[in-house]
Amino acid sequence: MELSETHTLPVAQQQAWDALNDTEVLRACIPGCESIDPEGENAYLVTLSAAVGPVKARFKGRMQLTDIDAPNTYTIVFEGQGGAAGFAKGNTHVTLEADGDAATKLCYTANAQVGGKLAQIGSRLVDGAARKIAGEFFKRLVAQLSGDQSAAQAQDGDASADTETDAEAASTSAQTEANEATDAESGGEAKNGKKSWTAWISKF
Repeated sequence: MELSETHTLPVAQQQAWDALNDTEVLRACIPGCESIDPEGENAYLVTLSAAVGPVKARFKGRMQLTDIDAPNTYTIVFEGQGGAAGFAKGNTHVTLEADGDAATKLCYTANAQVGGKLAQIGSRLVDGAARKIAGEFFKRLVAQLSGDQSAAQAQDGDASADTETDAEAASTSAQTEANEATDAESGGEAKNGKKSWTAWISKF
């Protein structure tokens, strides 16, 4: 999976850099994040809950910041385990560039691999979930940087509701497909039964 996007943050470059390296800001902005704890130099342990289609899990992982050139760029190397749900690992290259005196252009490219149930549900669902999580992160980050805490909290509730809805929709779709397959099979058996009955009657 590869994901590349550009976002404009409503603060100067140094302030944007500071926010992206503040664990409290990150914890508040990453959807489903429960904790971010420092582990050595430029490394963190992360715990978060996420739902990708019908797969829900609590992930525990580690992220390491490398190739740091403050306040311009760094690379995040990450890996996480979600038990039976599977795993995710990869890296994200982040670049900041001043966009005037009071705005910053953030560009990132993320590359990730997933395994376990996450890999089985298909790249389309995984890619969609990744884009949704990234989009929600930047909405919250902009709210944080703008000082709009109420908006960030409202988005938190909306994101949780959307995640549940997506999971339920995927589950309902899967159940519908299963039911249709069962109906088709039953219908086939019914037709075969009718044909056999007709053939048996014709003998008399």
